[in-house]
Amino acid sequence: MSATTDAHPEQLSDEAAEAFRHEVRSFLEANAVPNADFAAAKTFQGKLADAGLAGIVYGKAFGGAGLSKSHDRIFREETSKFPAMNNDFIISHGMCLPVLNDFGTEEQKRAFMPDNIAGRTLWCQMFSEPGAGSDVASLQTKAERDGDEWIINGQKVWTTLAHVSDYAVLIARTNPEAVKHAGISMFILPMNAEGVEIRPIHQIDGGRHFNEVFFTDVRLPVENLLGELNNGWNQATAMLMYERVAIGTIGGGKISQPNYKMLKAAAESGDRLADAKVRQDLMRIYSMETTKSLMAMRTRAQMQSGKAPGPGGSLGKLFGSVIQWRMREMLMNMAGPASQAWSGAWDDESGLLAKHTVGSFSSSIAGGTDEIQRNIIGDRVLGLPRDVSVDRGVAFNELTVGTQRAKER
Repeated sequence: MSATTDAHPEQLSDEAAEAFRHEVRSFLEANAVPNADFAAAKTFQGKLADAGLAGIVYGKAFGGAGLSKSHDRIFREETSKFPAMNNDFIISHGMCLPVLNDFGTEEQKRAFMPDNIAGRTLWCQMFSEPGAGSDVASLQTKAERDGDEWIINGQKVWTTLAHVSDYAVLIARTNPEAVKHAGISMFILPMNAEGVEIRPIHQIDGGRHFNEVFFTDVRLPVENLLGELNNGWNQATAMLMYERVAIGTIGGGKISQPNYKMLKAAAESGDRLADAKVRQDLMRIYSMETTKSLMAMRTRAQMQSGKAPGPGGSLGKLFGSVIQWRMREMLMNMAGPASQAWSGAWDDESGLLAKHTVGSFSSSIAGGTDEIQRNIIGDRVLGLPRDVSVDRGVAFNELTVGTQRAKER
């Protein structure tokens, strides 16, 4: 049985589409609230599942609604008009869930997808390491087979929401004698497994979203291998595509300009709208956010037509990062030191401006750095020559990466 869709037609009649739109809108009017915390988001997701509106395109056997991509489009259009309730589930639903669907066994899908979709469990993604950030394929966390178990040792870093997650999709090296891209496998990791240590990273904006995670002789059942042995790089690449689409198409159900609205309010508060340069910069942000919204809608439409996410997802992700640094530059020009130094609470005016400024830097890193996105766009979208690779055809255990030393010759 497929994990996506049951027996619903892809094209809805006008009457069916309007009835479903009314159903979604009525649910959101009753349940979507502004400034929801994580507990409220989990409660909301549970109610969504009870109403048959969670995991729209996933089959009912796996906890989804078993509806069509047309239903999904309508659902996204309507949710974009209400306060966002699922930001904490972007990784769990936008990245981990489709990977479980694409690569999981029938047993894994039945065991893990229903709780994921209903928000009863939260999932995180474990790729980056201290010596393997932009070059994730240089990862050193290893998984060694021991009878009916895998033993995991190593470290991950910048793992978003690891401290509140129940499970992780983890990639680890299973064959160090293969070239670095070929000896990686993907696993399902329970976060409460013995030997898992989570250390939150305290951010400059006061948040604690990111974490270091250490693995010391963590034992996983053999059946927790996700997908094919030593095919983890291809699966990780698919997951990264989903990630960039998820990040790059946030709010992709409609045209929106959140940064423009925030900056315009800040300009009005500081009596800066009379400045022609400020007005010009505001319109640039407005135009960029409008364009990004249209790109997001196009990307979502392509996925709903049956196309898997491709390198084009990097366009929206990169564009969002560019918008963030232009927004940061405007705030610093308009608010001066108050855009970075603040007093009082985060939710007062100066605190919010500072939070936008200092928090904007993560956008150029999360989901792949701007430099990596430009490489992907140049290589896979524009067809430009690839960078020179000095490790092509070399076994991983012969390389000097991170803390690993080259073998003595």
